[in-house]
Amino acid sequence: MQVPFLDLKRQYQSIKEEIDQVVREVVESGRYIGGEKVENFEKDIAHYVGVKHAIGVSSGTDALLASLMAVGVNQGDEVITSPFTFIATAEVVSFLGAKPVFVDIDEETFNINPDLIEKKINSKTKAIIPVHLFGQMAEMDSIMEIAGKYGLKVIEDAAQSIGASYKGRAACSIGDAGCLSFFPSKNLGAFGDGGMVCTNDDTIADTVRQVKEHGSASRYHHTRIGFNGRLDAIQAAVLDVKLRHLDGWTKKRIENSEYYNNNLKELLRVPIKKVDGIHVYNQYSVLSDRRDELTKYLNSKGIPTAIYYPIPLHLQPSFSNLGNGEGDYPVAEKISKKVFSLPIFPELYPEEKEYIIETIREFFK
Repeated sequence: MQVPFLDLKRQYQSIKEEIDQVVREVVESGRYIGGEKVENFEKDIAHYVGVKHAIGVSSGTDALLASLMAVGVNQGDEVITSPFTFIATAEVVSFLGAKPVFVDIDEETFNINPDLIEKKINSKTKAIIPVHLFGQMAEMDSIMEIAGKYGLKVIEDAAQSIGASYKGRAACSIGDAGCLSFFPSKNLGAFGDGGMVCTNDDTIADTVRQVKEHGSASRYHHTRIGFNGRLDAIQAAVLDVKLRHLDGWTKKRIENSEYYNNNLKELLRVPIKKVDGIHVYNQYSVLSDRRDELTKYLNSKGIPTAIYYPIPLHLQPSFSNLGNGEGDYPVAEKISKKVFSLPIFPELYPEEKEYIIETIREFFK
């Protein structure tokens, strides 16, 4: 049997008529940048997340970039974040001439360890970017308390966590701003790229709207330096259709994860749901001391796996100028050597899940 890691064609077939209709509407409208489709999607995301403003941008990376610009991160500032995440989280900090300062992760959730944040704060620290990794939110109460104590801004990186919650509050609704990614593999994925900045702060919202339009407050009047970070109408239309199905897809991801947990907990270290809230399982990431052997075996049996992330950011050549080295963030380094992800998408067939479990059992016999 050949199992897909992710099959977006199955998802498309389940909502084909709805998608085809809105795509046709955009094509026939002649309005491909901005417009009603984008505005409607922004309103729907704001309502879904429970915030005052949602501003569509061209990617999750641009959502982070615009948010950092909106809270005033500049050259020489420092921004605290996790070394165990996709590079974009820290890349945008460096892009602005600021310095990413890493804090090691919690061994159970893989999210930033709030107990280690305070010792990294100094007079240059401007913000904290907690990453809600794989679909589970970071310990936001502790992070917000620390940020309040030192006057720091908090930007939630919720690229993998739309629909997740922490003590009844949605991802992107707790910090000063929250960032979503609509890359196709995300739980809410576009037919290309896209992102969103969510905030309750009017000033942050206004600034994001300007910087993603070349710093323009009105047509051809530029009040600041910005960039081209607009969300396409066709992506907004597709995403607005998908948003109506998101909770159902999330429920299936949770069901898939519970099925895996029940059958694999004696063989692998399965995900640990630690926070009081909803884990949306953008990835089903497990640990094994025999990862490389196991993933090679699974791949030979037609079961694809993925490793998020094989090299922590502090050991990436692109961040060598920060002066970090092996051993600086031991938990992130340890997890990166053991972690891998199994297929978890909502449309997985029961026989595919059973085949994955049986194949893992065979390996450990």
